[in-house]
Amino acid sequence: MKATDDVELTILMPCLNEAETLATCVDKAQGYLRRSGVVGEVLIADNGSTDGSQQIARDHGARVADIPVKGYGAALIGGMEAANGRYVIMGDADDSYDFTNLDPFVERLRAGDELVMGNRFRGGIEPGAMPPLHKYLGNPVLTWIGRTLFRSPIKDFHCGLRGYNRQAMLDLELKTTGMEFASEMVVKSTLAGLKVSEVPTTLRKDGRSRPPHLRSWRDGWRHLRFLLIFSPRWLFLVPGLSALAIGVLGTLLLLLGPTHIGGLGFDVASQVYMAALAIVGYQAVLFAILTKLYAEREGFRLPRGRSFAWFAERASLESFSLAGLFLFFVGFIVLIIQIISWGQSGFGQLDPQATLRVAIPASLFMVLGAQTIMSGLFVGILTIPTRK
Repeated sequence: MKATDDVELTILMPCLNEAETLATCVDKAQGYLRRSGVVGEVLIADNGSTDGSQQIARDHGARVADIPVKGYGAALIGGMEAANGRYVIMGDADDSYDFTNLDPFVERLRAGDELVMGNRFRGGIEPGAMPPLHKYLGNPVLTWIGRTLFRSPIKDFHCGLRGYNRQAMLDLELKTTGMEFASEMVVKSTLAGLKVSEVPTTLRKDGRSRPPHLRSWRDGWRHLRFLLIFSPRWLFLVPGLSALAIGVLGTLLLLLGPTHIGGLGFDVASQVYMAALAIVGYQAVLFAILTKLYAEREGFRLPRGRSFAWFAERASLESFSLAGLFLFFVGFIVLIIQIISWGQSGFGQLDPQATLRVAIPASLFMVLGAQTIMSGLFVGILTIPTRK
């Protein structure tokens, strides 16, 4: 999948029934190539249009790549693979982006940047071009989450006009097929240490009479879900470890007897809730581990510290099962001791509080052990060698 040496730039547009605006977009892109002198092509990644968009594109001098896999991301990945240019500038075919002014993108790409994002908030948003929900809530919140979780310098995560070094982007092995592809490109570029920059760009109201393909809440959730799951440390691991530590310490502390903190008293009922907190926290920790192992198996490049690399090399069905059996038998032994003690008293009436005070931490360890064993079984499934 090497680019053609004599083609510097591919202007790539994903397309699904864009007959109303496609000709205008292609003409603007072709006009830019003529004016700038950049050797390039206009490529339409068609995702199964039924309104004649393919022929319109060809009539106006564009090349068409038919992408059978449905979705915004799938179309752009297929277009990236079909592109002949060393650099690619992608943008929607709805006439909302300015294909006549791509010089800032080309300049940064020639300077060595591997991903150049447009920033609509710096360049200007025409009235009515972006719904208030997107302008004041969706884009700012999702961008803030992305910048916080991944330390990205990008201030407009979801601008559809962006340029990139084709080979650098292919090397990232982007995989998402839906709208969350926009987030995946920025996140993976940041994590891989690519040279990333932003240039101002404008956004105008699109020229279509029909509603856009974007669905605000559905696609916003898909972006948010991707950002969170791609950062299991902050979504699962840190909250889980905190809950686990508080729950286990609280459960064991109350094993010694009632505790008072200030004017508050804590006893067996509090111990039950502490044990429940520990179980939920431990489940979150296990889920963080399984998420990262699954992501690596599927080719997603999540951040990988030394401690996790050490752990991942030793994570197996056997190691999880041994750890789980140890935890389970700690609780099971306490259970046996309680049954023997009950038998020695003639299986009569027991002190409920004294019995529960010991039974709760014993049950906790048995549950944690069972969770660990079941997670180990899933690790075993994940680590079965398969053909790629």
